[in-house]
Amino acid sequence: MRVSKQGRRFFRTIVLGTFALAALVWMAMDQFGIAGDEMLDLLLVTVLVVGLVIFVAACVAGLWIGLRKLLGRR
Repeated sequence: MRVSKQGRRFFRTIVLGTFALAALVWMAMDQFGIAGDEMLDLLLVTVLVVGLVIFVAACVAGLWIGLRKLLGRR
């Protein structure tokens, strides 16, 4: 299966971005002396906050769609 030029560029961008983020995290740990356990805690808190934001946004969108359907029946 042949991947298009745009697909390769997208994949390369994702890989390079991931490596850059990993290097940034490693440098923060090395430069500022942050322990691995603390970084893991920060990662888990970040994932929870992002999940909460997504959940709240989904609830608001569902409420909005429900109200539009409810008020649009008149």
